[in-house]
Amino acid sequence: MLTEVTAVRYATPLREGGSLPGLVEAADSQGTYATYVMKFTGAGQGRKTLVAEVICGQLARGLGLRVPRLTQIRLDPVIGLGEADQQVQELLKSSGGLNLGMDFLSGALGFDSLAYAIDPAEAGRVVWFDALINNVDRSWRNPNMLLWHGDLWLIDHGASMIWHHNWRAAEAAAAKPYDASDHALAPFGPDVAGAAAELAPLVTEELLAGAAADVPDAWLVDEPGFESPDAVRRAYVAALLPRAGTIHERIKLPEPQRKGATQ
Repeated sequence: MLTEVTAVRYATPLREGGSLPGLVEAADSQGTYATYVMKFTGAGQGRKTLVAEVICGQLARGLGLRVPRLTQIRLDPVIGLGEADQQVQELLKSSGGLNLGMDFLSGALGFDSLAYAIDPAEAGRVVWFDALINNVDRSWRNPNMLLWHGDLWLIDHGASMIWHHNWRAAEAAAAKPYDASDHALAPFGPDVAGAAAELAPLVTEELLAGAAADVPDAWLVDEPGFESPDAVRRAYVAALLPRAGTIHERIKLPEPQRKGATQ
């Protein structure tokens, strides 16, 4: 289960995100304060964005990929009363209860494929992972990757697993190929086959069930067609588990054009 902290101050919005995430100061049960990037249940994309963030983020961590540590942030809507920005105030007022936080990587730089070179092995792991979760939001236009202390970190997985917006078509959707022709790491010759050999055996039912277990019940209740939050969790496992073994065969990459940028 994700650690829970309590929001004590809303610092500033991060307006580059479509869901209007923000920087929030929060305290844990020991009274230790830290700054988090917070994503809200009251945002326009809804709670499924947060579900995808948790499952994909925890899965990535289980596979050895770098993702900021996730946490649950409990928000008292009264925090929003003092906000001058009406949009932010409404967002905070509509997001009472549990929301999602992730460690703020202070000083991190946005990934730029023209400025940083990524080796084929690491590029392959990221592309393979994105294919597994059907991440449509890692293009050169919006890489959703950061460089922090010289390492590549993955962020923003809320647009992944698009099939969970229509569970009746989930099996067919999860079986479709993955178009990586526009992927931010496509120019670096991703070694997808090597990544599949390394990572696919790690995607076990236990690993997937553990990632799904970290989603709070409150974000899974009343899902049409399911009798309980645990039933929804099992549906995520059922969609991802068979995909892991074969998705590398259905990844569409462009023909190599260059070896990558120089640092």
